[in-house]
Amino acid sequence: MAARRALITGATGQDGAYLAQFLLERGYEVFAGYRRSSGPSTWRLEALGIAQDVRLVPLELLEMTNVLRCLDVVHPDEVYNLAAQSFVGVSFEQPLYTGDVTGMGTLRLLEAVRVLGQGLRFYQASTSEMFGNSRESPQSESTPFAPTSPYAVAKVFAHWSATTYRHAHGVHACCGIAFNHESPLRGMEFVTQKIALGLSRVRSGRQEHLSLGNLDARRDWGFAGEYVVAMWKSLQHPRSDDYVLASGESHSVREFVNLAARCLDWDLEWQGSSDQAVGVDRKSGRVIVKVDPALVRPSDVDHL
Repeated sequence: MAARRALITGATGQDGAYLAQFLLERGYEVFAGYRRSSGPSTWRLEALGIAQDVRLVPLELLEMTNVLRCLDVVHPDEVYNLAAQSFVGVSFEQPLYTGDVTGMGTLRLLEAVRVLGQGLRFYQASTSEMFGNSRESPQSESTPFAPTSPYAVAKVFAHWSATTYRHAHGVHACCGIAFNHESPLRGMEFVTQKIALGLSRVRSGRQEHLSLGNLDARRDWGFAGEYVVAMWKSLQHPRSDDYVLASGESHSVREFVNLAARCLDWDLEWQGSSDQAVGVDRKSGRVIVKVDPALVRPSDVDHL
């Protein structure tokens, strides 16, 4: 029997790399879509020891003809759409680009699947950011969306596009509404890595202090290596559906900072109001963390 084929958009990112590793272990042929204009950054695939086993294919989500050509050439059994402009802060600076890549890019893929993909299964990486400042907690598959950033708005568009193609065109489209998930492969732009890297630089003397934004934002943090297994499992069901992927616990950014500081033998005491807070080491009196108002988003999500 021929090996199943999977096409992963965003395969060089954290989730894409872990998913590629998981699928290879299950005997899949794995194709990684990448933007030709930027060239693939394969360090995550290399870190997992799978760079030589993944086949790179140029895929531009802004160009419909290229999307069609890529699917026609690869002829995958499963498509995992993990590609996006995924930085919430950047989405306020580049809202049109974010909407085109994250929202319309998904629609282009879905239309290509409808045209070419007989029997093809499609996974859409939705996000808990779509819930925004929801009045309902904890959130579930039936919680109404209330996006508070251009990124979240684009993801809602992509999510509803997938569900529309499921119901209107019979596409086997599954959406995984994933809450925050982290790992050593997480990008340095995300707060968990920013905290870990920043505090290590402060400890080694390469940085005076760590600057952060909203310390009181609460998130549900899980491990990316487990979430990609859930992505695959959700796509194997006979009927496509939407699934929340989460740990069921939420913690504040401040808690995360405190735990990371303890790993470096600091015991932080917080002083000042939330928008001007500083974290001071109780033993040395040294300022380790400062809130920088410039890092607070124009519209932030308080509790997911």
